[in-house]
Amino acid sequence: MTNEDSALGSNRRTPRQGVGGSPVGSWLTIALAVIAVLIGFLILRNITDDGGAAGDDLTTQPADDATVGAGSGPSISVDVPTTDATTTTTSMPRVTTGATVLVANANTVGGSAGAMTKTLELAGYTTIEPLDASGPNLEDSLVYYDPSQAAAQDVANSVADDLGGLEVLELPTPAPTASGDIGDAGVMVVLGENEAGKTLEELGGTPAEATTEAPAPAGGETPATAPPEEGTAEADG
Repeated sequence: MTNEDSALGSNRRTPRQGVGGSPVGSWLTIALAVIAVLIGFLILRNITDDGGAAGDDLTTQPADDATVGAGSGPSISVDVPTTDATTTTTSMPRVTTGATVLVANANTVGGSAGAMTKTLELAGYTTIEPLDASGPNLEDSLVYYDPSQAAAQDVANSVADDLGGLEVLELPTPAPTASGDIGDAGVMVVLGENEAGKTLEELGGTPAEATTEAPAPAGGETPATAPPEEGTAEADG
């Protein structure tokens, strides 16, 4: 080796050595890489946490009934117009023909059966001569119909309405008369105390087209109160 080579060699700088003989630059590079990874991990975790919080807010909000369906995605809300329910009532037609009406006295007002017979005749019904009902006197009148006659029930319903809304029943056998029948009649009015001697207007059931004044009982005389008989009504003509 020459002196020149020796001088050049003495001027060269050898690289710095780390622990184990590795260069210091390599360790620094590794350390920076690790720090960068950690920083990236922290940033990613913050982003993930923010997204989760936003997701929680969305899931805890109450569903809108108008736009969200029951577990099957969004639904379309349609406004359906509401209409008020209306109730219609139909009245039964008034039937005055097709069955003859018999009025039987079952009260203590003399002449009341004859007067009611005339009243019903003026109101449009076909009537026959009145008679006495068998059995005790009644407070409220009853209307019977003969089911063997087709129009009898309709006529009986109309008579009951005209007399203020009486009870309508099927004619029993025997009928509540002295003979046990009502002859050719299809409807029987058993006239009780509450309807005796009253007009249809007073009873509150007169249709407008049949408004009439009942004739005075007993041939125009003031109705007399007949003494009650045992078990039967007073005879009425």
